This record gives sequence, C-alpha cells and structure tokens, in this order.
Amino acid sequence: MTPPPAARGFLDAHGWAGAAILPLAGDASFRRYFRVIDGDRQAVLMDAPPPHEDPRPFIAIAEWLGERGFRAPAVHAADLDHGLVLIEDFGDTRMRETADADPQATERLYAQAVDTLVALHAHAPADLRPYDRAELHREAGLLTQWYCPAVGLSVDEASYAAAWDAVFDRALTTTPVTVLRDYHAENLMLTSDGGLGLLDFQDALAGHPAYDLVSLLQDARRDVEPEIEVAMLARYKAATGAGADFDDAYRVLGAQRNAKIIGIFTRLWKRDGKPRYPTLCPRVWRYLEADLAAPVLAPVKAWFDAHIPVAKRGDPMLIAGQ
Repeated sequence: MTPPPAARGFLDAHGWAGAAILPLAGDASFRRYFRVIDGDRQAVLMDAPPPHEDPRPFIAIAEWLGERGFRAPAVHAADLDHGLVLIEDFGDTRMRETADADPQATERLYAQAVDTLVALHAHAPADLRPYDRAELHREAGLLTQWYCPAVGLSVDEASYAAAWDAVFDRALTTTPVTVLRDYHAENLMLTSDGGLGLLDFQDALAGHPAYDLVSLLQDARRDVEPEIEVAMLARYKAATGAGADFDDAYRVLGAQRNAKIIGIFTRLWKRDGKPRYPTLCPRVWRYLEADLAAPVLAPVKAWFDAHIPVAKRGDPMLIAGQ
C-alpha cells in the first residue's frame, strides 16, 4: 500500500500540497484506496492503474447518481493518464460493521438499503451496456473455468451452459434499471447526515432490478439472516408492485451471481495470490444451494447434482488440500 509515484504531484497540482497519504483499503481488483489528510479536511485517493483499470466509468456513474440525488462520492479531481481520482471521503462507518455491532439496527439498515434501490429503480437507466444473456453466460462460466479445475473436477461445460440457457429468460427484462452490481454491506457507507453512501459501482450495467437486491441480501461477505432476506424481498415488492415473476428472477440471478462469485473467488486465489477469498466460498455455496432449490432452477440444479458432489462444494483451497 505504497502510494503510486504520481500521487504526490497529482495532489500538489490540485490544492493538496503537503497532505498526508495514508493506506485505506485494497480491493479485489487492481484498485487501491488511500486517505488524504490536510489539516481538518480529508479525501480519498483512488489508484486505478492503467491498463488494468479505467476510472472513467466510475466518474461517469458517480456523476449520474449525484445528479439524481444519490450519495455517490463527489469527484474532486482526476488524472486519467495515471488512473488517479480524488473523491469525497464518506468516513469509516460502513453498514457491515454497524449491523454486526448492533443486531437491533440490522433491519433498519437493510430497509434503508432496499429503499435506496426502490428510488434508484424509479429512474430510467444510465447509458450503460445491457446485462444481457451473453454477459450472464460469461459470468456463470467462471465457476466451471476456475472452481471446478481447482477442486479436481472435469465437467461438461456445454451442458452447463445449456442448463443456464434454459432459465435465463427469467433474468432478462424489457424495462432495465441501473444495476450497480456490487451493492452490499461493505460498499454502503453511513454518512454523517444519515444518508447511504454508494461505492464500487464502476462496473454498472443496465439490467434486471432483482440483481442488486440479490447482491444485498445474499451477501458473500457477511451472513444475512433468512428472515431479513424474506422481509426485505417483501418490502421491495410491496414498494414496486413486483409480482411472482420477480421472485423467479431473484432466484435465477441469485444462483447466477453466486456461481460467478465462487468462480471469481477461486480465481483471486489461484491467479492473483489472494487466499482470503476461498474462505468465503462456503457461505456463497449455501446461498447458491438455497437458490437452486427454487423450481424455476430445476435444470441448473440437475446439472449441479450430476456434476459437483456435495463433498466438492466449499472452500476450494481446503478441498484441494492446500
């Protein structure tokens, strides 16, 4: 977490000469974050190094969200050549730690997050790529590309794709919304004015409104109590008038997202040397198996039952014996 070489000159050029640069957080991607402190003011420096990262989508979505009254970080300055962006600092109070420390506040916090999605989905989507069938297939395929080989399984990828193809119609929509894609408790900040600060939305697409709800309620990084999931799904449906077809989309997108995450977390271990992520896979498998129990996912469940034994579902690092 050493600041990039261009950071000091960038800050000097934008009125932050002499400011302290402190490590703040890493990321599952190549992005890194630093807190910049100058007297009684502070900001966050995003290091999104090219060619691995492109900060322009983050800036564009942040501006789009801000124009509609959502709490995305204000962008103070940017150097696109070096991938440096100076943004508003929302502080250190995340939804995740707040909910963990105060179980009595959990339902209120999740209700606030759901209500933010309801408000977001009332707007026509930003100018984004569609979250289409091809993208859903590409993401689901990460499980067979990374997880299965890691646990010693050689599987039929063609039949895997065919199983998903049989259910993806339920996950597509003619009325897309802006899908932030990583909408969960570690990316939601509780701001000093009681608002909900949004982070990590640079990969946004235009897709089904159930996706971000799944991201929130089937959180790969913290256990969400089943009763909270049920209550918050009902809250969203009551506010939007969504019907039974929404339930099917929620389960299909939940299964797809969880399969994708298992593949990504395995890749982060195998390719990028980040051993923390496989330890999160057992939780994600539990979500995935709950989704697969829905009748709409019968073809996908049949594939999993035939190709991935229960003993091979879990932490891929442990299963591989490493």
